[in-house]
Amino acid sequence: MSNPRPPTADEIEQYAAVHHMELSEEEIEEMAAVIPELLGAYERLEELSPSKPEVKYPDGRAGVKPSTEDDPLNAFIRTCEVSGADSGLLSGYDVGLKDNVSLADVEMTFGSTVVPGYVPSIDATIVTRLLDSGASITGKLNMENLAFSGSGEMSAFGPVKNPHDTDHLAGGSSSGSAAAVVTEDVDVAIGGDQAGSIRIPAAWCGCVGHKPTYGLVPYTGILGLGRSFDHTGPLARNVVDCARVLEVIAGKDPLDPRQGTITTQSYTDVTDKDPTPGDLTIGVLEQGFGHEESEPDVDNTVRGALDAFAEAGAETTAVSIPMHLDGLPIWNGVANEGTTATIAGEGFGHFGNGYYDTDLMEAFAEARRKNADEYPPTIKLVATLGEYLAEEYHSHYYAKAQNLSRDLAAAYDDALKDVDVLAMPTTPQTAHERIENPSNLQIIDRAVDMLANTSPFDVTGHPAISVPAGTSNGLPVGVMFVGQHFDDATVLRTAHAFEQCVE
Repeated sequence: MSNPRPPTADEIEQYAAVHHMELSEEEIEEMAAVIPELLGAYERLEELSPSKPEVKYPDGRAGVKPSTEDDPLNAFIRTCEVSGADSGLLSGYDVGLKDNVSLADVEMTFGSTVVPGYVPSIDATIVTRLLDSGASITGKLNMENLAFSGSGEMSAFGPVKNPHDTDHLAGGSSSGSAAAVVTEDVDVAIGGDQAGSIRIPAAWCGCVGHKPTYGLVPYTGILGLGRSFDHTGPLARNVVDCARVLEVIAGKDPLDPRQGTITTQSYTDVTDKDPTPGDLTIGVLEQGFGHEESEPDVDNTVRGALDAFAEAGAETTAVSIPMHLDGLPIWNGVANEGTTATIAGEGFGHFGNGYYDTDLMEAFAEARRKNADEYPPTIKLVATLGEYLAEEYHSHYYAKAQNLSRDLAAAYDDALKDVDVLAMPTTPQTAHERIENPSNLQIIDRAVDMLANTSPFDVTGHPAISVPAGTSNGLPVGVMFVGQHFDDATVLRTAHAFEQCVE
């Protein structure tokens, strides 16, 4: 980046107008006289070199695109072999990363052609923690285009197919993460979750996916959609492995502006013990069933699995939280303008202390101005609507939705005083069938019609896990357990006990 040049008189007038100021000729001349001196400080900034996170394990970074024969589900963007420490909790584990997680010296695509050829120079904080624990990073995994879809069909590199029926989709946006886990091409994977994007593909592909409590796992080095609802977490074939990964990646990171006070637990302790459903109380959320998009057999499958859990000793009780039905509208109010602000903020936004990846910001900024026509239909819609709402309604609805998210969180918290976890179907339906050349309207509808139960917990920040609960017409069905903030251990313990009952 070169030193900033002073703006011309026309540019001063232009940029002032963005903020609804109409400058006089005298004011423009005054600013033109003062600005060069102010920019002297910026010249000094350009001369300075801030510290950046260390790449501790630099070897094995060359990645290759696997053949269709080796990757029939299209789960991988590229494979690699980055080995970590000689020992640790994840020693011997192969880990795949959703392709919005920075792995230094390996191209990162975000499932998109909007930012072509970007190669990060840092490892995400969780990558360093995984490698420190003895894991090997063996792949960057396909994902929905810039992460804004739950279907699994929007990647610029082709849809990810469902491992149970390739005529269906894997779900998104962490589509490749779920598919690669189920096919055992990786032992565990990292996904991202802004509206359900860990739990949706976990439910549709038939694996376990855990969205941790908001802020529990650092987001440093990961491209997101909105600081107030970005989450990252593990997918695995069983709850025990999800707990092992969470044990490794959770905890305070001074580089992450999303984190406040962080409370960690020993997540492996609760899954290393024999599961004891008899001391668990499950609140079956009435409003989690019977959505407009719900398939009756999905609801019945989840209720049947919870009945089996009760027969094994767990106590189940009906819980009503009417405000849960407002969760998706509240999420929409936060996510539309929040995502727009992140895009306009060069992929990062402003106002948080922590590490800013200036290389990624510069690449994203240049690319979004040059390649915005390549945005997927969902991003085009959200960016347009978000800008309209911010400009015409002064972000009133964003602010109101953020305030309502606190009331929604309080409603869940009140219910969780009487039960250990809440339970409901992860998604209202099983995996979408693949269709050839879907229209933009089909893409937009199929991107968000599974969010009714997952998205509320992204704006409230509660921990939530999806666990296989059975099948419907040969396709997996997931049940979701939700717990109190920073009590991910109870969520994992419940999921572990349930897992044994439905095997």
